[in-house]
Amino acid sequence: MRLAVGATRMELLRLKRRLLVARRGHKLLKDKQEQLMRKILELIKEIKGARERIARELTEINEQFLFAETYRSMQEHEETLMRSARKVELELGVRSIVNINVPTINRLNLTGPIINYNFIQTSGELDIALVRLNKILPELLNLVISEKVLELMAEELERTRRRVNALEYVLIPSLEETIRYINMKLSEAERANLTRLMRIKEIIRGA
Repeated sequence: MRLAVGATRMELLRLKRRLLVARRGHKLLKDKQEQLMRKILELIKEIKGARERIARELTEINEQFLFAETYRSMQEHEETLMRSARKVELELGVRSIVNINVPTINRLNLTGPIINYNFIQTSGELDIALVRLNKILPELLNLVISEKVLELMAEELERTRRRVNALEYVLIPSLEETIRYINMKLSEAERANLTRLMRIKEIIRGA
């Protein structure tokens, strides 16, 4: 679609400069789009592996919890679990990936006993389940952060894709069409001026 501008040499020069900037911007955004795609694919692979590992571990831990529930009543089992004095201290930060600010874990501190009950009154399966759960907790938190990073990168990829398409299919073609139109109009004006000059010369010679 041609832009609504005047067919002047000044406008032609301005549009050529704008086209140059648009093409450079398109190339930079295309490079960013490719970088984002690579990073996203790497992260998807990493998240998939982490999810599978954690899912297997949590399934086994859950089975141990269910077995431990059969050892005592449900109420006693819940009261035992509530005695845990485990505390999680988490300090989040920000890092940059392809100029996108994403969250990261700066510090993770686990304090306090996770097992805080009488061993005689509980099943050994409960002890093992809690220890395993405590061990997998950092990986679970890292997975949550990775999934948030993936979400932010996917959103940025979509924004970048829209900008690339707007430049590639709308702005750049419009600039190119307008530049061709102005060149054509200027050429027509030059030919008309030349024709008038030749006509004037003929009139002068005939006088």
